[in-house]
Amino acid sequence: MSRRTAQRDAIRATFTANDRPLKPEEVLALAQDVVPGMGAATVYRNLRRLTDDGWLQVVELPGEPTKLYERSDLAHHHHFHCSDCDRVYDVHVCPGDLTHLAPAGFVVRRHELVLYGTCDNCTA
Repeated sequence: MSRRTAQRDAIRATFTANDRPLKPEEVLALAQDVVPGMGAATVYRNLRRLTDDGWLQVVELPGEPTKLYERSDLAHHHHFHCSDCDRVYDVHVCPGDLTHLAPAGFVVRRHELVLYGTCDNCTA
């Protein structure tokens, strides 16, 4: 486990306060409210360390070059990607067993589902 720093504590607090996956740029902007002057390199270094420590996990969306991060202690869930604001939100509902969608003889070990559309903030 990594040692505690003000920057890492600010990044952890950012994820605890926001119930959705975050891009590194979002983490930087939000964590700078707590630790002014924090740089992008510090955020990337701490995201990597918190991922290596198992506190964060990477969320990769199909066709998206930017990785997002979320706490790794969350229960199984899916994601909603807003096409307007480009934010990603957690969807805490799962359609359940999807093995019937796989071709005959295939074994499904896990699944990920991403919904695309417009979030409630952008719809308003």
